[in-house]
Amino acid sequence: MQRFSLQSRSRAQRQKWIADAVFSGNPPKIHWALATLIFAWSADLACHPVQRAEAHEDAVTPDAFAPDAGVTTALDPYPPPAWVQLGRFATSPVCAACHSNHPAARAMRDAAGREVGPFDLWHATMMGASARDPLWRAVVSAEIDAVPSRRAELETKCVRCHAPMAAFHLEGAEAGNLAGRLPDMTLVANMPDGGVETAAEADLRALALDGVSCAFCHAIADEGLGERFSTSGHPPLATEDILYGPHADPFAPPMVGFTGLTPVSAGHVRDSALCATCHTLHTDALAPDGSLTGDVLTEQAPYLEWRLSAFSTERGERASEAPPGIAPAGCADCHLPTTSRRPEARDEAVDAPTVTRLARRPPGPDFPQLDDRTPYGHHAFVGGNTLMTSILRDNREALAPTITEAAFEATLAATRDQLRQRTGRVLATPPREDDGRVTGEVLVANLAGHKLPTGYPARRVWLRIRVLDANGRILVASGEHDREGRILDARGEVAAFECQGGPVEPHRAHIVSADEALIYEPVMRDAAGAPTWRLALGAGWLKDNRLLPEGWDADHPDAPEVAPVGVADDDFTGGSDRVSYALPLPPGTTAIEVEVTLFYQPLGARFAAELLGHATPEVATFQALWEAADRRPEVVSEARVRLARP
Repeated sequence: MQRFSLQSRSRAQRQKWIADAVFSGNPPKIHWALATLIFAWSADLACHPVQRAEAHEDAVTPDAFAPDAGVTTALDPYPPPAWVQLGRFATSPVCAACHSNHPAARAMRDAAGREVGPFDLWHATMMGASARDPLWRAVVSAEIDAVPSRRAELETKCVRCHAPMAAFHLEGAEAGNLAGRLPDMTLVANMPDGGVETAAEADLRALALDGVSCAFCHAIADEGLGERFSTSGHPPLATEDILYGPHADPFAPPMVGFTGLTPVSAGHVRDSALCATCHTLHTDALAPDGSLTGDVLTEQAPYLEWRLSAFSTERGERASEAPPGIAPAGCADCHLPTTSRRPEARDEAVDAPTVTRLARRPPGPDFPQLDDRTPYGHHAFVGGNTLMTSILRDNREALAPTITEAAFEATLAATRDQLRQRTGRVLATPPREDDGRVTGEVLVANLAGHKLPTGYPARRVWLRIRVLDANGRILVASGEHDREGRILDARGEVAAFECQGGPVEPHRAHIVSADEALIYEPVMRDAAGAPTWRLALGAGWLKDNRLLPEGWDADHPDAPEVAPVGVADDDFTGGSDRVSYALPLPPGTTAIEVEVTLFYQPLGARFAAELLGHATPEVATFQALWEAADRRPEVVSEARVRLARP
């Protein structure tokens, strides 16, 4: 079957290919032609709307933007999680038998009686959905579409972190007749190839679809963590059938008898270096023909960024140099917290350590031999990905058949709370009107222990500045967006830098037009220096102006690997960035107030536009889900200040 890449063809070539395919009489070619036609129309519409983008007042009234009502997507459903144990690896239902909440047990509850079972919190997170994530599957297919000769290597690299138990089982001595098989995307298919599979293949697929599961992270040993050889999906695993946990003197007989796995006390399970085994990711850059360019991209580096920050617990003697008010904290302190809101507290910022039993009996009641323990980690793994969590919630019958809507809602609530309370802040100076322009400054602060945003380069943060009159009418704005999360230009149309093949918006230290926007984002470049949105082609960064964490140590040995790119701005420093603006007022208007908003978007509009340019079945599936979703950006922080008058 002929494959077709929109990125590599002109519109005339697309039209000729479509016409030839449609009239060929070949059903597969006709199917791909129609799919390509839809993609071409979508890509053109994104940059050339049929009608003008909605006016400011409509385009930015958040409550008016609901997901498209009644839109459903035909998906082949994934099977429910299966009870499978292959040697050291067990699927989450095995762990859930003791480490999930039950009405007959008081174990795994906080002081307010809220359920905080590890399985109950984890299964509605992106860690639990890592192998069923439609965006991930679409991106992998796009990478292969860009460099088809490297399919095997690309799939293996991606599966190692997104379906690690299956990938590592294939490398182990217990792989049996599956030994030698490379991890690939068939492991995470929602149905076996051809609808038939052996029992061994079914068990392997169950391990794969369980995602980043309990028995994998708790099997990572304390051997070389933080060193480069243990990153990019190469964690050192225990050589025996043991699972590590943070508590001393674990009560082992039930786990040993039930699973054959022995719990072992080990404090390294809360070390940030353990997270780095997958969340520090290096990729070898490829040319479109599949040849290596010799470049290596540090694609994801939250651990390295954290090591350069004042929050690092690895600073040793330099810990005393941290700014006042900054306490050392690792990945787990924010993403696997050990505290809960006090039951009597009205302020969610007031919390207390969670003290509870770690497990219950499989039938339900508590183990009488267990005492309460603390610290107790909440396996909520809260990040910022509201988009995919919402898509999983809205399509849970197919993508997550055993997870309730309430579980996803709890994850979304925790995610939005994290974004609003512990991610970033904007502060604005009182603006002035000077010679027909409203001028002022905005301080954008990063509260996280890594860059903002961090991780996968689809994410972005941007600043919207609105100038309002006495009636709240928008007179002029920079960084305005429409209901689909696309930034608009001065005419209220989708900005060129939001469109496939468009320019890249540079870092801005001073904004003087509604056509300019301050977007904190990473943009890759290929070996020739051109912008690219395909990880396989990424040879370095064309732009990386993501906000630095507080205490950024530019002299750290890791600093060259994660240094900003394309930022010539003395006000861009560790912990914050200061931007000035001078926006022109329409004639005859009077400004009263300036409103500043910091937005976060898990999948930036430009990254999405480039992804949708690949005509693969996985991208088509994701596009249908994405178009039915609420694509508004998340509000991180906002401020209003009135104009200073003489």
